[in-house]
Amino acid sequence: MENLHIPLWLLKDTCWMFQWKLLGVAMIIPTLSMAIYIVFVTRKANDVFLNLAITFWISANSYWMCAEFFHFEELKEFAAIPFLAGILMTAVFYYKIFSAKKNLL
Repeated sequence: MENLHIPLWLLKDTCWMFQWKLLGVAMIIPTLSMAIYIVFVTRKANDVFLNLAITFWISANSYWMCAEFFHFEELKEFAAIPFLAGILMTAVFYYKIFSAKKNLL
């Protein structure tokens, strides 16, 4: 269950590639829902930060897809916000992992 968002994400991006707008946009819901569910399940573990990064990445990717599908590409740069949030969550994850290992030594 932990990686179920991956095949959903691949299906969504395949729809994007083939310009299947209806299915591509519809795939946002299960893909993002599964990512959010995984964040909820891991909310008390350090993995929550990586799962948040994935959720932000899927959000940015979905926004970018919609920008291309619905011709507001001049605004696709706003996808940088969730992309950067994902990078920040990844940094927090690794900071916590390395600081925990440092404390064990």
